[in-house]
Amino acid sequence: MKRRTPVSEIMSKDIIALRRSDTLERAEMLFKRHNIRHIPVVCEESIIGMLSYTDLLRISFADATDDENTIDTIVYNMFTIEQVMTKNLVSVSSNTTIKEVAEILAKNEFHALPVVDDSILVGIVTTTDLINYLLKQY
Repeated sequence: MKRRTPVSEIMSKDIIALRRSDTLERAEMLFKRHNIRHIPVVCEESIIGMLSYTDLLRISFADATDDENTIDTIVYNMFTIEQVMTKNLVSVSSNTTIKEVAEILAKNEFHALPVVDDSILVGIVTTTDLINYLLKQY
């Protein structure tokens, strides 16, 4: 296993992002369509927050039904993306080592980190990316 491998080797570069003006219904649709658990919230190319599927579940019954006309719509309309997202983010740069990323994820019990270079969101790295990298080493 290489000790100095940068996170850019394993991060997701095709970023699915939300804007603060998007709805929580759109967020739920993106989570389900792309089978993901974390979505950065951006203003132009800069990250301003992170929304996790768990954040959404805290305020809804998102997994309870697939029916489009559920109580979720009412609950979602009571909140904005900005009210639900995590705002005080820890981020890493694309040249941060995978080992350093693993230490941050383990210490803080995060499951995803935005990867930011020069104030621009360039990727996202998750615990799944890290596990897949470790599996390739064996």
